[in-house]
Amino acid sequence: KTNLIVNYLPQNMTQEELKSLFGSIGEIESCKLVRDKITGQSLGYGFVNYVDPKDAEKAINTLNGLRLQTKTIKVSYARPSSASIRDANLYVSGLPKTMTQKELEQLFSQYGRIITSRILVDQVTGVSRGVGFIRFDKRIEAEEAIKGLNGQKPPGATEPITVKFANNPSQKTNQAILSHLYHSPNRRYPAPLAQQAQRFRFPPMTIDGMTSLAGINIPGHAGTGWCIFVYNLAPDADESILWQMFGPFGAVTNVKVIRDFNTNKCKGFGFVTMTNYDEAAMAIASLNGYRLGDRVLQVSFKTNKTHK
Repeated sequence: KTNLIVNYLPQNMTQEELKSLFGSIGEIESCKLVRDKITGQSLGYGFVNYVDPKDAEKAINTLNGLRLQTKTIKVSYARPSSASIRDANLYVSGLPKTMTQKELEQLFSQYGRIITSRILVDQVTGVSRGVGFIRFDKRIEAEEAIKGLNGQKPPGATEPITVKFANNPSQKTNQAILSHLYHSPNRRYPAPLAQQAQRFRFPPMTIDGMTSLAGINIPGHAGTGWCIFVYNLAPDADESILWQMFGPFGAVTNVKVIRDFNTNKCKGFGFVTMTNYDEAAMAIASLNGYRLGDRVLQVSFKTNKTHK
């Protein structure tokens, strides 16, 4: 009972500020502000672990509901990680450009308790990209939201939205979901997701071993899919960055960072293969011009002219 989760922090609040705010209550063992792995931006929540459970309880009583800038922070006990809460993060696309984060939360809150939400905006114009993320308290709530909202038109929208689990390439569970979609006799998911699964077009052998998701090209399977060229990567860029950037847009079969033979540093470019043309085009439209650290990426379909 010493570990707290703090939600709805102001975007510009630093880990040091979080620590000094909660350190005023009692001695802190550790404090972590959670940031986006790629952009380094605060995701608006963090964890504070006290030495003494009494201080944790006092912090909840004292600081929960505190207004900081435009936000009202929420302080509660952090739950121990368990299977029921893992992978409850949804990727939502096709949102009306006018929809606010608050409206997004209202739409999804009928399915369960929302831990965090965000809408991606164009970094230059500040306009919504029509894409967002919702993290639920429990995985089962996220599944219900997919059933209820995927392929539906939210109020005021002209197009239906797509709701699916946000990809995290390092997690076996995505692969389990995929195999489940293929092998379960009574597909638990409504048609849109089942149709989506068919768009992954992996030959059956790869679904069982899932080798293609691990970024290994299956002999005879090379050449299928759409190859995307990513230019202006930093020297220390690695494959995981490409997985994280492209994973949310759809099925990625392979990523490759081109390295200098002598130094093993990235030469500034890499390739990503995606199975579905629409998803690849969406990824290019969203990520071309994306600022990664201090570099602006150029992302395009690979043509035969680009680096071999």
